[in-house]
Amino acid sequence: MPPPIRAVIFDFDGLIVDTESTGYHTWREIFDQHGHELPVERYAQAVGTDFITGVYDPKRDLEQLTGRDFDWDAVEIERKSREGELRQHLHLLPGVADRLQEADALGLRIAIASSSPRVWIDSWMDQLGLHDHFHHISTVDDTGKVKPDPSLFLHAAEKLGVKPEEAVIFEDSLNGLCAAMAAGIRCVVAPGPMTRHLDFTGAWRRVESLAHVTISELMS
Repeated sequence: MPPPIRAVIFDFDGLIVDTESTGYHTWREIFDQHGHELPVERYAQAVGTDFITGVYDPKRDLEQLTGRDFDWDAVEIERKSREGELRQHLHLLPGVADRLQEADALGLRIAIASSSPRVWIDSWMDQLGLHDHFHHISTVDDTGKVKPDPSLFLHAAEKLGVKPEEAVIFEDSLNGLCAAMAAGIRCVVAPGPMTRHLDFTGAWRRVESLAHVTISELMS
């Protein structure tokens, strides 16, 4: 029998809110402006990690496709402004509120472990009113490393006071699954529009969304 579940660790981007799709949309628009397509399959390589340590960087990709240099600081200002417009229309993904309430009712420890920086996560916690739902938040600012490195999940488990084998992770990305497996933590994958085409072999469970799984059934 596996150890009992004492904690739940949530990814953020693409799992709690579909920020992955808005990020992709802004980059696809930039590629379109320069006469090139950005397939989801290519962009998805970076989902769950970052463009610096990940296997895909849209900036490098567009430079190679166009053969030119860009003022990326200026481009990023415009891209973030566009992303901010799209952000206003985002809400919690299906099942997220239910799983948070269920975890609290079951007396479980709850955390976020995200490859994004703290300022990004905190801004969303403010916008969505979620601060009180989590006992801890681990970000790249805490570990200096992003998924698929396991350090974010291990850091979150340690801060929650549980062993890796006593936690379960909710993820949407392949990089997140790889990090969970490397950390020795059970992982339930709920892919989003950016990641549904990926092979999630090794996941403990794969579900359509967090509305299609309960923590109680995972504990039984």
